[in-house]
Amino acid sequence: MRVDVVSIFPEYFTPLDLSLVGRARANGVLRLAVHDLRSWTHDVHRTVDDTPYGGGPGMVMRPEPWGDALDALAPAELTPGGLSPDGLAPDGLAPDGLAPDGLAPDGLAPDGLAPDGLAPDGLAPDGLAPDGLALPRLLVPSPAGEPFTQAMAHELAGESHLLFACGRYEGIDQRVLDHAATRMRVTEVSLGDYVLFGGEVAVLVILEAVTRLLPGVLGNAGSLDEESHAHGLLEAPMYTKPAAWRGHEVPEVLRSGDHGRIARWRRDEALARTATRRPDMFAALDPASLDKRDRAALDRAGFQAPPGHVAK
Repeated sequence: MRVDVVSIFPEYFTPLDLSLVGRARANGVLRLAVHDLRSWTHDVHRTVDDTPYGGGPGMVMRPEPWGDALDALAPAELTPGGLSPDGLAPDGLAPDGLAPDGLAPDGLAPDGLAPDGLAPDGLAPDGLAPDGLALPRLLVPSPAGEPFTQAMAHELAGESHLLFACGRYEGIDQRVLDHAATRMRVTEVSLGDYVLFGGEVAVLVILEAVTRLLPGVLGNAGSLDEESHAHGLLEAPMYTKPAAWRGHEVPEVLRSGDHGRIARWRRDEALARTATRRPDMFAALDPASLDKRDRAALDRAGFQAPPGHVAK
């Protein structure tokens, strides 16, 4: 998977060199480049924001640098029919005067565009462009976006090229998103009902959630089927050695070696935990997915299963 991230704080993404995400990059499973939005500014002060039309507090990110950045990372020749976006992207990935001086011939990684280790020097199209030169999917973190879920993570893991636009201040000029939507798929996405300083933290979260779903990233892919949200339920509690610790013991069933009982216990705990902590998820369960033992377990725990068909 190819991933491009545009931010005014590219150094924010150094953690992506670590752990399993870093290994996925080293193994070529994840081809990541981080770009400094200010590289697409053309004034002495490298300005990326201005006051909002209509008044109000804060600043809004200007459309010009964002437009040039998206033109460079999703060139016009990739648009259906090869149409140029308002004539701004003629031959090459970045037209003269629109991209910063000193862009590499591929137009993707000029010196200083990304911190060391985040983007290879002189990114080559054959090393990064997905098969068929498909247009990227543009993701814009925003408190006004649709909720990011495990289902969306699975959806994004099937993409060949993701492009993240990290907003700051009061956000990105809406025209940037509107124009981008004429050329590629655009999704505004929210981590939750709260506000962050910018989109960088959200991108780190989304990238980790997506990367761990890519083939070959996790050593035991089967763990994906047992974790929280995999089947609309939260995961059951987990334990390891020692069997007793500070007066707390591991449940006997988990030490029994009876795999049938263990599976049943974990299922019951997952149902009860979901009903207690996430009633919204519990209410959304497909009644057909609950068998008589599920309903009996919920009844014992004091919860009423969603009405509907009872699976055998």
